[in-house]
Amino acid sequence: MCLDAIITCLSSWKLWIRPLAILCYAVAALVFVPLFLVNSLKEGFTKRDQEILVAGIFVWIAIPLSLWEIILHVINYTKPRLQKHVIRVLWMVPIYAINAWLGLIYPKHSVYVDSLRECYEAYVIYNFMKYLLNYLNMEMDLEASLELKPQVKHIFPLCCLPDWEMGREFVHICKHGILQYTVVRPLTTAISFLCKTLDVYGDGQFKGTVAFPYLLAVNNMSQFVAMYCLVMFYKANIAELRPMRPLPKFLCIKAVVFFSFFQGVMIDLLVYSGAISTSGKTDDGLGLSTRLQDFLICIEMCLAAIAHHYSFSYEPYARPDYRTQNCCGAFLAMWDISDVQRDISEHLGIVGSSISRRFRGRSMYTIPRGNDEYAGLVSPRTTISEPDTIYQDECDELIVNYGTVGPRQSNNKTQNPRIEE
Repeated sequence: MCLDAIITCLSSWKLWIRPLAILCYAVAALVFVPLFLVNSLKEGFTKRDQEILVAGIFVWIAIPLSLWEIILHVINYTKPRLQKHVIRVLWMVPIYAINAWLGLIYPKHSVYVDSLRECYEAYVIYNFMKYLLNYLNMEMDLEASLELKPQVKHIFPLCCLPDWEMGREFVHICKHGILQYTVVRPLTTAISFLCKTLDVYGDGQFKGTVAFPYLLAVNNMSQFVAMYCLVMFYKANIAELRPMRPLPKFLCIKAVVFFSFFQGVMIDLLVYSGAISTSGKTDDGLGLSTRLQDFLICIEMCLAAIAHHYSFSYEPYARPDYRTQNCCGAFLAMWDISDVQRDISEHLGIVGSSISRRFRGRSMYTIPRGNDEYAGLVSPRTTISEPDTIYQDECDELIVNYGTVGPRQSNNKTQNPRIEE
């Protein structure tokens, strides 16, 4: 009887998940806020306490807004191929907000939480790219569609670069231009962590004897490439993306990920040049530039949570007639990162193959179309009409083929149709 009651309760999780979330949040607020105020009053309520309190107000507003939207997506989890990546993007606000607030509360340990934020921002860019690719591949053959379009020109100041051939080359360059940031950012974060441990990082110092300016330049270049590829991809598919209102989503991603990065760079420059006066370190050991960055992020995450509520709303996915899925299945599908491992492996394989080919004097994309040894590199799965009762799409990603090229396909157009140019 008890087991049956538990199973019945779990099966009706939609009815109690939202009240439970509200109750837990209210209890946490009623416990931690008074404790913080009492502790601060005992120490005299310093300027640092005021910063933590003001930043905490914005953080504790931002977190429930984002968690509420995440819960609504889980409740209405009708398109896993899209919503899995949307939910990962929505987690950006709680992670950023809690990260920055903990950096203010525990300044000596800010290096650890900052590393998490820096890695997650690369993860957000990856998931936004996958969201766009899955959306377009659900509606059409993306590469064939791009081959029919006029050439997309480069944007100033890179208009002197050679055009990316529309079709497979364009998709691959955009995809791997974004994926490289997913690889570079964790690597530079690990290097910066090691340099801080060895006391050679020089946070906020633009000197040739410390690692900070070099790692900053690498991150800046990598992020610029990712952002440029994202803009080019948007420019090429703006008409097809219009039904899902892409502009607010692009602005949200750029505002949170790219703006926060360049905001930190500007603060470091202003502090280093003396435009923002500081005595070097505050009494709690936290640098002024780091403290300002964390404080501003706490405020900005509240605005980002509101923007995400409208840009990544659950409403387009709400279908009352859809079969109910248990919360465990939706939760596990949301955190399945096998697609990340697969795409990073593909990216490293493509980069390694491209470097090898260039050493041999061959370009990756100049093979004649009729004799293309990369014909099986990215091949979409055949679209299968599935009943509405199926919840998790088993055909979630693209097939990626590596290794030895198989037997050459027949030239019969019924087996391998191609668009005549």
